[in-house]
Amino acid sequence: MRVVSLVPSLTEAVAVSAPGLLVGVTDWCTHPADLGKRGAVRIGGTKNPDVERIAALRPDLVIANEEENRAPDLAALRAAGAEVLVTEIRDLPQALTELDRVLVGALGLARPKWLDDAEAAWARVEPAGSLRAFVPVWRRPWMVLGRDTFAGDLLARLGVHNMYGGHAERYPRVPVEELAAADCDLVVLPDEPYRFTREDGPEVFPDRPSALVSGRHLTWYGPSLAEAPAVLAAALRAARQGDPARPSPGGAGCP
Repeated sequence: MRVVSLVPSLTEAVAVSAPGLLVGVTDWCTHPADLGKRGAVRIGGTKNPDVERIAALRPDLVIANEEENRAPDLAALRAAGAEVLVTEIRDLPQALTELDRVLVGALGLARPKWLDDAEAAWARVEPAGSLRAFVPVWRRPWMVLGRDTFAGDLLARLGVHNMYGGHAERYPRVPVEELAAADCDLVVLPDEPYRFTREDGPEVFPDRPSALVSGRHLTWYGPSLAEAPAVLAAALRAARQGDPARPSPGGAGCP
């Protein structure tokens, strides 16, 4: 099959499971690092894919996500004759089901071992207490994780209660003054989509621990899920002990 992926984490999932299927990937697809050498063509961003270039690749399937990709772009791809599979992923069980639907159902692959490993790894997770936290995902303006998000579900399984998990919006804008005054145990700062670092983010919240976490392990649904519980738990533990962990190298974009 000839496959185009419009979602970085699904790109990694396909590339690791069946090298050679991908003929087109987005500019934000960073894993595996040798996508170009594998013959995958860059087809633009997740929000502005080049429909003509994708159609010229003659894909048997275009893989997308209802949150990451825009409906008008997907409609244009279908009008150009492409078959488009749209995933919906708001929590861990849905991610595992959708990954199976893409890899096994749509692509006809054997269920990859990393998917079983990921399911087993998360099944072993036992939350170590309960921490109140908020999770900025952007700065200028400040935006945080709100309701019904995949990343929020992963954190909840690790014992982190998202203070904005009941907000009407999924990614609300919140005044930094409100965040700075929030009554919480921890601030979780991922390195994507905004790249928070030791020097950019924690200084705004000096009165509470900041956990610098890998965005790839927090927001990507793919092979990284297998190691995500251990990686994220270590970062949270380090922050609580007064030593914010550096995030592991992740992608520089969207899931």
